[in-house]
Amino acid sequence: MKYYDIGFVVVGSLMTIVFLIIVNLITGSNYPWFIYPAFALILWTVGYYFIRNGKQKQLALFYSLLIILFLILTNYLNTPDYPWVLFAIYPLLWWPILAFLGDKAAAMSTALIGSTSIIIYYFVLNMIFSPQYLWVIYPAFVVIWWPLSLYHAKRKTYFQYSIHASLLISLFFICVNVISSPHTIWAVYPIFCVLWWPLSVYYFAYKVEN
Repeated sequence: MKYYDIGFVVVGSLMTIVFLIIVNLITGSNYPWFIYPAFALILWTVGYYFIRNGKQKQLALFYSLLIILFLILTNYLNTPDYPWVLFAIYPLLWWPILAFLGDKAAAMSTALIGSTSIIIYYFVLNMIFSPQYLWVIYPAFVVIWWPLSLYHAKRKTYFQYSIHASLLISLFFICVNVISSPHTIWAVYPIFCVLWWPLSVYYFAYKVEN
């Protein structure tokens, strides 16, 4: 019954994809719009197969590769002059990497290697495609939270976490202010709000206990 169910899903998906291709051709459209619903059907079929067989790691690998291939095709069809797919490939590859690492995915070394490599990857793209604006600070700000949060979560140092996180956020706003609008000092306003985080943790956690 298990194989019959999977076979039914595969045949149903293939029939639907063929139908969509025929409709795409009959309507005289020069754009292959059928690839979008076909991609969703392929994801459903592949996901159904691997989940039914308990192969979650293989599912992560196939899903990431399918999504990358789909993005490459979409990039080629819609905007062949600008390879925006490069901005999505490396993060998608980390999905199967973390899945196959298993328990090691929660290691501090993994977080440091992952966040550092992602920052370097986007820095290179920044320098190649738009060196006039240092937008790498945005993805860098996001991925730095990975090792920072993991470090304090393992040690349960929540007050120190609020201090380090506030410093990170403040530094981020200062960098954005300097890079985007150096003639207007606006970073002080969000920084002032962020400072309430460690203050509230200190007074409502430590002071209450004492």
